[in-house]
Amino acid sequence: MKGLGIGEPPPMDLVKQIDRDMIAAMKAHDAERTSTLRMVKAALKNREIEKRAPLSDPEAQQVFTTMIKQRRDSIEQFQKGNRPELAAKEAREIVLIEGYLPKTASEDELRKIVDEALSGAGLGPKDMGPAMKAVQARIQHSGLRADGRLVSELVKARLAQ
Repeated sequence: MKGLGIGEPPPMDLVKQIDRDMIAAMKAHDAERTSTLRMVKAALKNREIEKRAPLSDPEAQQVFTTMIKQRRDSIEQFQKGNRPELAAKEAREIVLIEGYLPKTASEDELRKIVDEALSGAGLGPKDMGPAMKAVQARIQHSGLRADGRLVSELVKARLAQ
């Protein structure tokens, strides 16, 4: 998360933000947004119950990421089943959920982060686990998010050099 700058709003608790947005959507009679936010809230609550403690923002973001993956899988299945209207609904839900996540890192940004994390580390192709751990920590620290598959490919390519 970014620090507080002048004129910058304080960091927002994601779970509380979802509650506020859901109330606003209900007042605006936005049925689709309300429905999606209810699903998000239910997923967050289920995770909270599993953990038996309130969720931190990174944990809430992990729930969002899981929900996005599920929707991408659903879109693929709906397209195969010739149900474009359901695929479109899932795509709209993804857009809404992504609004609560940090910006996705571009491939160039990821390449730079991988180079910074692994330069001088002396890791070889057999050190994929420690390399991924270092890169993921660097990505999280930068306040970005990234596609794990792309990160894995970039790390593998960098270790092969």
